[in-house]
Amino acid sequence: MNDERKIRVLVAKPGLDGHDRGAKVIASAFRDAGFEVIYTGLHQTPEMVVNAAVQEDVDVVAMSILSGAHMTLFPRVREMLDAEGADHILLTGGGIIPEDDMAALREKGVGRLFGPGSPTTEAIAYIRDWFEEQGERV
Repeated sequence: MNDERKIRVLVAKPGLDGHDRGAKVIASAFRDAGFEVIYTGLHQTPEMVVNAAVQEDVDVVAMSILSGAHMTLFPRVREMLDAEGADHILLTGGGIIPEDDMAALREKGVGRLFGPGSPTTEAIAYIRDWFEEQGERV
């Protein structure tokens, strides 16, 4: 069972947006929930995010995007993870993302996304549920 190890989450802040308060809040909440957290810092390229995810052997990549580039950045990171053989990694995140875009991103293999005001407990529960569903695959 997965109780034997902690869930490893990479919190990433891709793009040129310099607003990282939300990413830091969620990283702290994830740590408090018992997850191992790696925070990439600001201004990451999709390549940097994917390289860090693969090198750190994470279960989850959680990206914070407030710049409006979510329809480019999420699919690019998903494609690159898949190309690296890391299709088992959950790609999730949050930011200012319209509901229609969230649905379109889900169709492209992106997990649940969280908007402003979402309780951190929702993201934690979502990741825990996903991790348990993976069972021995992770």
